[in-house]
Amino acid sequence: MHAIIEFIPLILFFAVFKLVDIYWATALLMGTTFLQVAYSYFKIGKVPTRQWLFFAIAVILGTLTLVFHDEQFVKWKATIIYAVLSLSLLISRYFLGKNLVKQALSAILNNASDSEQEITVPESLWDKLNILWIAITAGISALNIYIAYNFSLDFWVNFKVFGLMGITFVSLFATIIMLYKYLPDEDEPKVGDKKRS
Repeated sequence: MHAIIEFIPLILFFAVFKLVDIYWATALLMGTTFLQVAYSYFKIGKVPTRQWLFFAIAVILGTLTLVFHDEQFVKWKATIIYAVLSLSLLISRYFLGKNLVKQALSAILNNASDSEQEITVPESLWDKLNILWIAITAGISALNIYIAYNFSLDFWVNFKVFGLMGITFVSLFATIIMLYKYLPDEDEPKVGDKKRS
């Protein structure tokens, strides 16, 4: 559900761009990003730092786009966000000793599993996944700005919506495949079931 909510501003951006123009789409993107922040605040009582960052970038670049009536500013949004994500993964792992991919995915895996077994993944695999996501986010950052300046506005909007979503889903699928063999077997009895037998 949360993943779907993350893509709502992008889908609405695409629809309004096609129906009206880039400036109305940009204004709507700013508004829906604000609604995401408000939703997080009222739903869970706090707004994740990542969401504040996305909101700030959307507001700054969106405002510049509208004030100067120049779509070049909003084109930089995805590049800046993915560059920040890539640098965060890199700096956290190799300078602060934290693997953000491991932190995020461990919580998701443990919450998603019906089993009470602890999910154990080798550190070497977490490091590979971290490097993979550093490369993916850096690649998206570079690809977005390349397409923005070498193709039409219409092509860039299509890439921003369908291309970025496609790359994200393929990357997530590859990550799941790499982690799959470490997931608990659903046929194995749960800890409570073992005690009763």
